[in-house]
Amino acid sequence: MNKYIKLVLGIALDAVGYVSFFIPGIGEFTDIVWAPVSGWLMTKLYKGKPGKIAGVVTFIEEALPGFDVIPTFTLMWIYTHVFKKD
Repeated sequence: MNKYIKLVLGIALDAVGYVSFFIPGIGEFTDIVWAPVSGWLMTKLYKGKPGKIAGVVTFIEEALPGFDVIPTFTLMWIYTHVFKKD
């Protein structure tokens, strides 16, 4: 997958995580479903040990109330394509 397609997809997935802020009261319950899905998606986008670690971090970030503002998919893209050059 092209790295820029991953960036756009990551930004979109981070935006999905922000949806819970727009639905007061019910929003945090959507994280019960979104947390495992986002963790799984992270492991599919980024293979290997970094992807697994990011998947766990994403799961925890989405599962905890109030931490949805952290753009984990975008941060993982930055880590993978800016800081960690192969």
